[in-house]
This record gives sequence, C-alpha cells and structure tokens, in this order.
Amino acid sequence: MAAAAPTSSARTSPGRRTAPRGAAAAPQPRPRPRVVAGGGARAAGIRWDRVGRVALLVVLVGIVMLYAGPARSYVDARREAGVRRAELAKLQRENARLRARKAELGRPAALEREARRLGMVRPGERPYVLQGLPKGP
Repeated sequence: MAAAAPTSSARTSPGRRTAPRGAAAAPQPRPRPRVVAGGGARAAGIRWDRVGRVALLVVLVGIVMLYAGPARSYVDARREAGVRRAELAKLQRENARLRARKAELGRPAALEREARRLGMVRPGERPYVLQGLPKGP
C-alpha cells in the first residue's frame, strides 16, 4: 500500500540539487537585495495604490471647494433675506400706525388737540403760560 516516493529529479527544478533523505539540508544562501542609488529598495518603484488615493483625495477636495462658494452665498442670501423680512415687518407696522394717525388727524377735534399741544391758539383767545410746573408723569 505504500506508494513509491518520486525521484529527486521529478520533484525539483533542473539544476537544483537536494540533499539525500535523512541527511541535514544545507541552508541555501539568500540572494542579496539590489541597491539603487538615491534611496532604498522601495524608492525605485512607484506606489500606485498611494498615487490613486492621493489623486482621489485631490479630486474630493476640489469638489468640496467647488461647492463651498455657492453654499456660502446661499447661507448669506438666506441670512440677508431674514434681515430684510424683519425690516419689512417693522416698516409695515410703522406704516399702519402712520395711516391710523393720518385718519385720526382728519377729525376736527383731534386736529385742534394737536394744534394746542404745539402751542397754537384761536384768533381772539388769550394765551397763558404757566411756569415752574413739574414735568408730566
């Protein structure tokens, strides 16, 4: 049942010798690394995986920069629109107050009251000026 062991020439590549069975195998000398001028062994080749990552990062930063300007303009426009809406509401309230005052001053009684507040008198009336009174509440 035991299978025959293959011959040494069948198991190894041509020109390579193996030690006979049972004998200690002699350590094979390692080939010396090639030294390239100007750097280590890694400096000779381009790391394409890193180049791809850097290029992807540059493209991503470029896209972000393209969106940053319009996004800032959009935020500024929204803020400015809010300020203008608040100003518009304030001016509309003031306009409504002034329209109501105009309508009130159209009545003769209100007109006379305002004229007297300004110090005016009717023809034939004698004006009196009181001095030393305390200021109003």
